[in-house]
Amino acid sequence: MSEYWVISAPGDKTCQQTWDTLNNATKSGNLSANYKFPIPDLKVGTLDQLVGLSDDLGKLDTFVEGVTRKVAQYLGEVLEDQRDKLHENLMANNSDLPSYLTRFQWDMAKYPIKQSLRNIADIISKQVGQIDADLKQKSGAYNALKGNLQNLEKKQTGSLLTRNLADLVKREHFILDSEYLTTLLVIVPKSMFNDWNANYEKITDMIVPRSTQLIHQDNDYGLFSVTLFKKVVEEFKHHARERKFVVREFSYNEADLAAGKNEITKLVTDKKKQFGPLVRWLKVNFSECFCAWIHVKALRVFVESVLRYGLPVNFQAVVMVPSRKNTKKLREVLQALYAHLDHSAHQHTSSAQDVNTPDIGDRETISGHRAGLRTASKGNSPPDQNQTLAYGASPQRAKLACSQMLNAEMAGLGFGSSEYYPYVFYKINVDMLDKA
Repeated sequence: MSEYWVISAPGDKTCQQTWDTLNNATKSGNLSANYKFPIPDLKVGTLDQLVGLSDDLGKLDTFVEGVTRKVAQYLGEVLEDQRDKLHENLMANNSDLPSYLTRFQWDMAKYPIKQSLRNIADIISKQVGQIDADLKQKSGAYNALKGNLQNLEKKQTGSLLTRNLADLVKREHFILDSEYLTTLLVIVPKSMFNDWNANYEKITDMIVPRSTQLIHQDNDYGLFSVTLFKKVVEEFKHHARERKFVVREFSYNEADLAAGKNEITKLVTDKKKQFGPLVRWLKVNFSECFCAWIHVKALRVFVESVLRYGLPVNFQAVVMVPSRKNTKKLREVLQALYAHLDHSAHQHTSSAQDVNTPDIGDRETISGHRAGLRTASKGNSPPDQNQTLAYGASPQRAKLACSQMLNAEMAGLGFGSSEYYPYVFYKINVDMLDKA
């Protein structure tokens, strides 16, 4: 199963009760396998910060997932004939991807929870941005090397009209170091072998009799040599072309031929040298990107849960592995389980009291905000500016905050008008070959 759901629901008396309720509801009919998704006590900050961050985290989520998939797909390209081993090379912190997700633990060393949410997001953004830049540089260099090698290898095969002739000819096929004579290589269609052998001496004057020799042939053409005087070379080429014989430009030089063979050997050696370190780099940085991506998901769950459910922070995040055949039924069960979150949110009205602290107010005030957001997202009036003023904002900031919250609800938080649930919900697809 490659599709996972990450949801959160407000805690009952304890988060364990929320967990037990969800497990009991989905156990019947084996609707899903559930795993706790532990998120540490992160710094909440102010309402303005949370609303702004929710939008930015949506963009960061898309970016980090994109880089993660790019690294995975390029690893598949580099493996070439070993591409069937791609899945076993895609690991996250030495675990397979499903295990990392279902046993997720926050990395305190890389993303210290004493930092603000914004700082943690910036750390991830810089980390993955550097990986993306390094990937472009490394893939460009490796692709150029591979392209040069492929071009040379193509010239070693294919039609006699275009392929490299160096590995087909020998020194004895040529008249060398003669002041007057030279040897040309001519490509003759197979159907015209008899014509060539009968008439090549008549193409022009000054052709050495019985000098032609069949050096090599493929399915369509033959490679013949012919010796003639240098002074009639251009005339011979012209008349040969009229008879559909193609003269290949070729000069026998042992030093150049050796250099060409050495170039292929060098490119093959360079490719082998770069292959191992590049594969290791891709594996390590895929792990870094995938782990960063799941931490972004955790940040989004935390921010959205605080915005929806208020303070004090009390919610249970869960990774769900839905049964493929029961996805619709699972949706219905979750809707029935958490439909009251919409209802209760509509009933709340915030008190427009002055708050001097920059931190977020109590649970009911946040719920009032989220109620306004949900109402606005369904086509009704936007949230009252007084609700925002309850957080100590000026009228101008209140108007801006209301606008930001509406935009965040529809865009940044990932819930369009056609996909809204009363509980926090995000989908994760761990199939790295799936571009969806």
